Formats: sequence, C-alpha cells, structure tokens
Amino acid sequence: MRTLDLGTHVPASVIGLGTWQFGSREWGYGDDFADRQAGEIVRRALDLGVTFFDSAELYGFGRSERILGEALGDRRDEVVVATKIFPLLPLAPVVEQRAVASADRLGVRRIDLYQVHQANPVVRDGTTMRGMGALQRTGLVDQVGVSNYSLDRWQAAERALGGAVVSNQVEYSLVHRAPEEDLLPWARAEGRVVVAYSPLGQGVLSGRYTSGHRPQDAVRRANPVFAPENLERLAPLLDTLRQVGEAHDLSASQAALAWVVARPNVLAIPGASSVEQLEKNVEAASVHLADDEVAALDERSATFRRVSTLERARGAVRRRVRRTA
Repeated sequence: MRTLDLGTHVPASVIGLGTWQFGSREWGYGDDFADRQAGEIVRRALDLGVTFFDSAELYGFGRSERILGEALGDRRDEVVVATKIFPLLPLAPVVEQRAVASADRLGVRRIDLYQVHQANPVVRDGTTMRGMGALQRTGLVDQVGVSNYSLDRWQAAERALGGAVVSNQVEYSLVHRAPEEDLLPWARAEGRVVVAYSPLGQGVLSGRYTSGHRPQDAVRRANPVFAPENLERLAPLLDTLRQVGEAHDLSASQAALAWVVARPNVLAIPGASSVEQLEKNVEAASVHLADDEVAALDERSATFRRVSTLERARGAVRRRVRRTA
C-alpha cells in the first residue's frame, strides 16, 4: 500500500483505520463488536498492511484505546499508533498527565502521533504545545498533530511548539471539501499531512441510505447530510460514483475512498464495522483513478449543496403556516 512520511518510525499507510466505533455506544454496534469483532478488524488490518491506527481518549472514554492496544498486542511497533487529547483544559501539566494515561491504555512506551482533538476557544496553544514539547523531550511522544484546526491555528501551533506539527485531522470527503481551500495546499507545500476523517461522509457515500431508509444510530441521525432532502440531492453524485467504481470493479464507497487518497499528502481513516468492510476499504488504496474520473467526481461534488439544519427548520415552519392558512 502507498504510504506517507509523518516522521514516525514507520511510514503511514494512506488508508488507515479509525477506531471511534470501538467501545463507543453512540454507534449502536453493541458489546460483541467491542469485545470480539473490533480486535478481529485490527488484526486483519495488520495483515493487509495498514500501518496507521487512530484513536482518542474521548472514544468510549478510553475504551477505544484499550481495545486497540490489546488487539495490536506485540505488533504495536510495526505501526503508527495515533491518539488524541480532548482539550477541556489543555494546560501543559494536564497534557503531560493525559498522555501518560493514554499510553498506559494503549500499552505503548511511546505515542507515535499525539494530537489535540479540537482547538480550545479560550486556551491558546502556547501552554498546550509546551506540554507537547516536554512529552517529545522525554520520549513519550514522537510526533505532534492537531485536529479540526484552521490553517491559521495550525500554523500558530507550529510556532508555539517550535517544530513541525506534522498533521491536521479534519473532515474531508466528496461531501465536505472545505480543506481544499487552504489546508491541502499548505500541507503539500510544507510537507505536512491532512488526515481525513469521515472520508465516506459517515457512510452517506456508500449509497445504501435514501430518504426512505435513513440510519438509526445516534451519530448519523444527528448529521444533517442524512436529512431526507440531502439524501435526495446526493443522487447525481452517487450515480457518478457508481459509474467510476464500475470501471474499476469497485463499489461507490471504494471509489469515494480512492478519490480522497488520490490527493497529495492526504491519508484517510475510515472506520469499519466488519472485516469485510475493512478489506474493501484497503482495496481502494490500490486503485488509481484517471484524471478525467477525478475531474468528473470533482464537478459532480461541486454541484451538491446540502440543506442546513436551519434551512430545514425554516422550511418546516413555512409548511405548517401554509397548512393552517
């Protein structure tokens, strides 16, 4: 599988594995998934050459980290183990303490990539990055990353650290292309990496959901892209995805993943609810989309405009007013 250099002891595979679902009840996968299937997915990912595994202390309140660490077992040194601190009070001493706790749950001597999960709106990055720098000097953390940062804040974090903040983990997919405005160009110019979470739009790009068949789990139902109006508006993009996929014997999901990792300096971290889904995700990394196929997806994606939650609420009010008039 193609890889990217994060400055870690091994390169990162362009298709990694996101582990939010591991131990997190909001996805509705149940205890059997957490206790058995999650470990099977991790071990199969290792066999398929996946070298980037992403977790966070927030996922299942530490349970995801424990599941991932146990599943990696004595193969932890073969991969990039990434996790994130939830920046409720990201002062330097707190950052150091929380890293120790995450490393313990993961069963690692060193966190390969330690990321700030969100930009704190009150606490600036000076004290946070002092903690990160101390962790690097002691050897508990190798590389530092951020998540959900604007370009200005990413650059400010680098200045505060006095070194490379090697990655920024953000939402990026055919239904969310905002990172192309500034994050992707800067990452490419400076040798940084954008880690794309929700590269399938939380599954909306699979084509399995319609206005009459919406997801039942709490995470997806809270996402406006799964509103009936938006699912209907997605039909042309899904048609193009299926056409591109058929040319390579791929599903719509796989074509959408291939589109994401066709971007320079981007790696994707889709989740997986089964070993079969993981295998399909990994297969997408071996496909090279032609320039005209990428352009077709770019063009079709650009025509999709989601109806916001506010617009939906206003529409509902107008409909009620017309019914009562």
